[in-house]
Amino acid sequence: MSDRALSEEAMLASLRDIHLPALAPGGTLAELCVAVGLAALAALVLAAGLRALTVRRPRPASSSLQERIAALQTLPEDARRVALLHLIREHAPDRYAELRGMLYAPDGGLPLASLESEVARLV
Repeated sequence: MSDRALSEEAMLASLRDIHLPALAPGGTLAELCVAVGLAALAALVLAAGLRALTVRRPRPASSSLQERIAALQTLPEDARRVALLHLIREHAPDRYAELRGMLYAPDGGLPLASLESEVARLV
């Protein structure tokens, strides 16, 4: 800093705006890249927002175990066996792990009556 005061012309010259060169490095290509990048960012934000709004959320089970067992009575034997195994797996995974070894036995697997009794114990 100097002890002298600035002249009026020097002070006005220092207050003028900064002038950028007419052509910046990269020119039109740089501006195009920025525009494409901003458009891609906007598309990603829009896609994430739409995905958050449209993802299906699992519904809580509205029926009780007894209602589900009663609904199985109308199914054919093979479909009922599979549905009973699913119920056992949902409500008693440790017991399902024990029964899993018998599923592929050469004599046809687990009898339907034993599966029904297993599920009846869950109620």
